[in-house]
Amino acid sequence: MPTVSAHVALTLARHIDHVFGVMGNGNAYFLDALERATDVHFTAVRHEAGGVVAADAFHRASGQLAAATSTYGAGFTNTLTALAEAVQAHVPLILVVGDEPTSGPRPWDVDQIAMASAVGARTYTVGRTDAAATTVIAIEHALTYRVPTVLAIPYDVASLDAGDVPAAPDPVLPAPLIARGPFAEASLREVASALATASRPFLLAGRGAWIAGAGDALGDVADLTGAVTASTALARGIFPRGEYDLGVTGGFGAEGAMDLVREADVAVVFGASLNQFTMRFGDLFAPGTRVFQIDVAPTATHPHVAGFVRADAATAAAEIVTELSEMGAEPSGWRESIDIAALRQYPAGDALAADGRLDPRSVAARIGELLPADRVVVSDGGHFIGWANMYWPVASPDRMMMVGTAFQSIGLGWPSVAGAALAQPDATVVLTTGDGGGLMALSDLETAVRTAAGRGLAVVWNDAAYGAEVNLYGLKGLAKAPMMIPQVDFAALATGVGAEGVVVRDLSDLDRLESWAAEDAASRSFLVLDCRISGDVIAPYQQEIIRVNS
Repeated sequence: MPTVSAHVALTLARHIDHVFGVMGNGNAYFLDALERATDVHFTAVRHEAGGVVAADAFHRASGQLAAATSTYGAGFTNTLTALAEAVQAHVPLILVVGDEPTSGPRPWDVDQIAMASAVGARTYTVGRTDAAATTVIAIEHALTYRVPTVLAIPYDVASLDAGDVPAAPDPVLPAPLIARGPFAEASLREVASALATASRPFLLAGRGAWIAGAGDALGDVADLTGAVTASTALARGIFPRGEYDLGVTGGFGAEGAMDLVREADVAVVFGASLNQFTMRFGDLFAPGTRVFQIDVAPTATHPHVAGFVRADAATAAAEIVTELSEMGAEPSGWRESIDIAALRQYPAGDALAADGRLDPRSVAARIGELLPADRVVVSDGGHFIGWANMYWPVASPDRMMMVGTAFQSIGLGWPSVAGAALAQPDATVVLTTGDGGGLMALSDLETAVRTAAGRGLAVVWNDAAYGAEVNLYGLKGLAKAPMMIPQVDFAALATGVGAEGVVVRDLSDLDRLESWAAEDAASRSFLVLDCRISGDVIAPYQQEIIRVNS
């Protein structure tokens, strides 16, 4: 007869394609049922945090419900940083875990429900008679609130016979939030009127707009008004007309592009929280810019917002299109008068910095020229996050993911390759990571090489330091010794798990990337570029932080 664990596995399998994780005592029966009785693909990672990270990246690259698994106790506690990141990033994810027996905790058990709750994740615990129904409830919670949800299987229940798997109902999800009522409808008309009469209209979209599927409607709004567009880092590529798009706003934005944003007289923000980085710490818009925000948040999320509409970005954009059409709005002509491409340009950098190590700007620019166009970029956290965002544009928001930045974490890079590779099976997967985060996640270097063999590569920004700490605290005069890392040969480490490693000390060493990209994927290895960069070149977004902190 099917076990309780089988009830969980078979019910979950109706809603997912992939599970990532590490097998242990607490989830052995669940994984056995998953392997024997379902078509769900299980990808083994080497650290429990990596299972949650890979699932997180899988969702960001596919839009599908994600799933991970770990055992109880130490296996579960290993997931907490990655779980906190997924909570902060609003990732719908099911984490199936073992848990203490119903009779009470053993010496190695911890209060997993309290720990999950502490980072913002709710736990549902299955029993012998309700495992399938509880699994559906957990899925419904994850999808409704866009949050990781823990599904716990007590150790003494996991292998109990539970009878035939019942027919569980599908999760019921809320409809998109529509601006209804006279006040909301009047607010949308006000937004449309402001855009129709603006001389220099500007549209900014965030990840919420991408999740809502607002891209085409936003393109229509831009065309009807002649608006210049831009996005947050997590929504890059959402607007259909790239020739009128300024790229990413905030510290990742080109200086000329950000200067142009300050010329806008009306700005409408769709599905973006307007955090301090997007807003350049309050300097994104000029004081005279009239700023509207459309978001599912209860209220406006920045004091510079003059008008707020609580609504789904896609439905609101469609309503604005209707209002503009009824008004007979004419495009402003502003975007056609500007050389957008010139404003998007970033500094090329020098071949070498003053200390004789590579200038990361020139490295990033050269890599950007050589990378395949069909690419997914996954980023660890650290000082280097600016370089990929500035120099490696992607086709759409599901092709640039920054796992770790929501929780300000490093060390989540290598396992994110696995999730992206399985979600986008035809694309080249590019990891950008630092030496500090790269060492922290080293257990899943093997996972990245295994899951993205032939179509994956990693760029390690190796400055022999925790660069962000040097910039933010070393420059204040704090002792630098704890901020430094002995020079590590990532190229050599990579060869130990079947990758090809190249130490990059000169721009000409990047010629190997050019030849690698030209090879047939079936005949090449995962490529690791160990770029020995200078720590003296500070990314613009960190220069902003330094300025604010000063």
